[in-house]
This record gives sequence, C-alpha cells and structure tokens, in this order.
Amino acid sequence: MTLRSPDARPSTLHLPAGPWSTVLDCLCARFPAIDRATWLDRMNRGRVLTAEGVALAPDAPHREGLRIHYFREVPDETPIPFEARVLHVDAHLVVADKPHFLPVQPSGHYVQQTLLARLTARLGNPDLVPLHRIDRLTAGLVLFSADPATRGQYQALFRERRMRKVYEAIAPALPQLDFPLTRRTRLVEGDPFILMTETDGEPNSETQVEVLERGERYWRYRLYPVTGKRHQLRVHMAALGAGLLNDPLYPILQPRESREQDDYSRPLQLLARELTFDDPLTGERRHFESGLTLGI
Repeated sequence: MTLRSPDARPSTLHLPAGPWSTVLDCLCARFPAIDRATWLDRMNRGRVLTAEGVALAPDAPHREGLRIHYFREVPDETPIPFEARVLHVDAHLVVADKPHFLPVQPSGHYVQQTLLARLTARLGNPDLVPLHRIDRLTAGLVLFSADPATRGQYQALFRERRMRKVYEAIAPALPQLDFPLTRRTRLVEGDPFILMTETDGEPNSETQVEVLERGERYWRYRLYPVTGKRHQLRVHMAALGAGLLNDPLYPILQPRESREQDDYSRPLQLLARELTFDDPLTGERRHFESGLTLGI
C-alpha cells in the first residue's frame, strides 16, 4: 500500500552501513532522541516510506544506502500568531513577506508552523521550495520556486550573485565610523555551533553598510550582503560595535531558556527589504519590496 502525508513534507535519509537487522533498529540508533515506541507508532501509521512511497513495516530489513522518507512530527507544536503576506504568484515563482519568528522551513521544534508548510497548504502546490533562507527571527522577503523544471535557473541567481538583496536593520549609533563602509571578513562556525565568528584568513563574506536614519541612540542601517553566509549581517554589525537591536546571539549569547522563549514584543530588528533580479526565463527586470517596517 502506498501512503502519503497530506499535511507535511518528508525528510530523506540514506541508510548508513551498520550492524542493524531492520530499518527500525537503524532509525533508533541514528536518532537517539526519538524512542523506539515513537518510531514504531510512525511506521504503523505509514509515516516511514521507501523512495517509491511504500510504507515500511517495523520488520523491514536494513540495507546500506536504502533511501527512505520519514515525516517529522513535533508534539504540541506552539502556534506562531503571525501570517505571511503573499506578494506574487506565477507558474514559476512565489514571493512571500515573512513575519518575524516564523521559520522558512521545518527545523527543530517547527514542522507545521513554517512558511513553507503554510504556503503549500494555502496555494495547494507541493512543489514549492525556498530558493534561499532567512533566519526565523528575521522578517521580510523569501522567494520560492513553484516549478521543479525551472528551479535550477532561479537557484543560479543566488549562486552566481545575480540577485540584489537589500536589508534594513536597527542598531546602536556608530558616530565614530565613516559611512558608507564595507566589511569583508572570514566567517566560520563558532563555539557553540549555533554561532558564527570572524577569524583570520581569506575573506569569505562581504557586507556593504549605509546609514538611512540617525536617531539619538539607534540608527537605521541599509545592508547589502554581497555574500550569503549564515548570520553574516548580524555578525558583521556586531563586529562593528552595533549588534542588532533584540539579537539574542550577537554580540552576547543569551541564556538558552531566554532564547527559546519568544518575546513577540521584542523582534529582532532585521528586515529583508528588497529583492531585484533579471528573470532568467524572460529577461525582465523584477523587483519586490517588503511591506513590513522596523521601529527606531
């Protein structure tokens, strides 16, 4: 019997080599945080499938390299009380204006409370795939591919840096610096792994920074990320001496309990404001702008 989940997208795993006799044994070893009873329940409900979509039984034999699909489930997933606005839909692209706190795609504690899951349900298109990502705490524009046949052409816009991205941020004033300025540094994974950090070596990240508005304590900045490293804008601004307002990671890592408890009254002051590119299918210049705002 072939089963499909109507409300989620599967994750994929190629089974590793190991001493296990069944797929179930392998999954229990591969994901120790999920107990055996949970995996048994998922398999009995058809939530673990072969690549062909056939439900795997608990006694299905393990085979190295076997590709399986499984559906992540988060019990008692906390609802996120903000909705994205869809700015554009055509046969190839979807552009959404994402609110703060909403993840782009499933990760960690979020499966259904994601932009991808909500758009898939709203538009009825299971082929939606984000072409880029912004942090859960960041608001603003996210571009999705709606058609697998043309996806690669739009992905190339990001890979080849033919997508012009503009962000806005609110952060402490930097009167001692001359603007506009460019920060080029080498970013690597930090300790703990959730952080990125600057280190010596050949630069692999670049951000251009301008000042849009000067307040007494905080300024509004326009940021142009030339590269797209994880947390790049947040790290670069913190390194300049202006960590973004309400950032729980930079320049000071907040305690885990406070990071995991969202305070909707204090969103990270970072907004993906504009996306501009030449459409690879038509050559048309396309420009999208977020309708969201940041406070100063």
